[in-house]
Amino acid sequence: MKSDNVKKGMQQAPHRSLFNALGYTKEELDRPLVGIVSSYNEIVPGHMNLDKIVNAVKMGVAMAGGTPVMFPAIAVCDGIAMGHIGMKYSLVTRDLIADSTEAMALAHQFDALVMVPNCDKNVPGLLMAAARINVPTIFVSGGPMLAGHVKGQKRSLSSMFEAVGSYAAGTMTEEDVCEFENKVCPTCGSCSGMYTANSMNCLTEVLGMGLPGNGTIPAVYSERIRLAKHAGMQVMELYRKNIRPRDIMTKEAILNALTVDMALGCSTNSMLHLPAIAHEIGMDFEIDFANGISAKTPNLCHLAPAGPTYMEDLNEAGGVYAVMNELNKKNLLNTECMTVTGKTVGENIAGCVNKNPEVIRPIDNPYSQTGGLAVLKGNIAPDGSVVKRSAVVEEMLVHEGPARVFECEEDAITAIKGGQIHPGDVVVIRYVGPKGGPGMPEMLNPTSAIAGMGLGSSVALITDGRFSGASRGASIGHVSPEAAVGGPIALIEEGDIIEIDIPNLKLNVRVSDEELVARKEKWQPREPEVTTGYLARYASMVTSGNRGAVLEIPR
Repeated sequence: MKSDNVKKGMQQAPHRSLFNALGYTKEELDRPLVGIVSSYNEIVPGHMNLDKIVNAVKMGVAMAGGTPVMFPAIAVCDGIAMGHIGMKYSLVTRDLIADSTEAMALAHQFDALVMVPNCDKNVPGLLMAAARINVPTIFVSGGPMLAGHVKGQKRSLSSMFEAVGSYAAGTMTEEDVCEFENKVCPTCGSCSGMYTANSMNCLTEVLGMGLPGNGTIPAVYSERIRLAKHAGMQVMELYRKNIRPRDIMTKEAILNALTVDMALGCSTNSMLHLPAIAHEIGMDFEIDFANGISAKTPNLCHLAPAGPTYMEDLNEAGGVYAVMNELNKKNLLNTECMTVTGKTVGENIAGCVNKNPEVIRPIDNPYSQTGGLAVLKGNIAPDGSVVKRSAVVEEMLVHEGPARVFECEEDAITAIKGGQIHPGDVVVIRYVGPKGGPGMPEMLNPTSAIAGMGLGSSVALITDGRFSGASRGASIGHVSPEAAVGGPIALIEEGDIIEIDIPNLKLNVRVSDEELVARKEKWQPREPEVTTGYLARYASMVTSGNRGAVLEIPR
């Protein structure tokens, strides 16, 4: 046992004395030590139930012959952090989570791990850590929130943000907003649409790191507690068989995840997190992979914000495995990949029935023949940009209009809500990338304001920042290189004509190459807004959005 390094032999007598101080018995120390990484806190709605999940996991581990030992991981609520300095601290926690979990697991020599995450950066951070540490590991998330009900319709957090825009447009009263406020988030859990948290929890299943139902069983269902107990039991099977994360999270598994991402219509943030996870296993992930996979992968689901269905509906329809089984009808998945069930993908999904073709379209009747995400390139984004194609209305798939340029999110919101943005405009928000933000903040407030003002089918937004999974419309993010390093998005001027062609994967500004060169010669880098603390260190080490905003030591 790896934990023998801190338990066995005369040299470890001082270590054992410290275990004695913790109340551990000899019988417990004779068993494998299983670290339970708990993301429980009292500020994230998706995490307020994780104490119950952790207790269930601990019971499962103990029943199967292990000694469970809990330690914490941090998590930020993107919704509460949205629209102020807090949003700079969201993406950056992914690396803090991975680093701190690596430190705890290796410092204490755990034999196996159970990761208990739920929300946005918490899941990829722990997947990155699992790949680094590479001891037998399983994931069990806290589960999604149930949808709210307002005026007879299911609603979610994206509806809430858009309601604020509708109020600014005069199409909703303060009383209406208050009703949304009190009803759209009715339970604990990760927000109820296919936003980033649920995207990553579903993709954890696809990667093979979570048991079936990990991404879709609602947080308030007792079935989630049973799942947690089974996860605790199953990690001991993984330990006995020595099945490790790098046996499971292979290149083929990453490509499976990207394929199911296309079918589900996941958050654009997955195009930051999958490259970062791939980086940990030594895979060179080019975001262009997305277009090749999208070209052959039909989009089968329109979950909120792309459509009127929610995670609870996906769960009832058969969950992630039912989607995978539809895709397998056209041999779109590598079915030989190993998973934490101890079985292959093919064995797991065999016979998983699509119980609701309105929620999961059959493979021969998709929403579109191509996937939910697209990577656009052109003279604005030579290294790429990302759009959630499945959430773009048809009339905006091809669009051109004048650039309305803003150097920060706040100025853009003021202009949108002040009626200064008009149909046809292309809002450009720059200097909000990984280095420029720093931290690549989400632009949910601007996209929600555009939708709420009734401009969702006539106004586009491009940014070197990123979007919440709750964003919809012609919202193009991750523009690389970013403005802070002199990327072409920094050279766009007010009134330049922007050309967006999503079907043909193009994003251009109608300006000659010679003019762009002349503008680049005049361009001066901006002084960094943050010069101390973690954000400053992060900005000095972070790479561009097209590489997953991974951290590298400056050379």
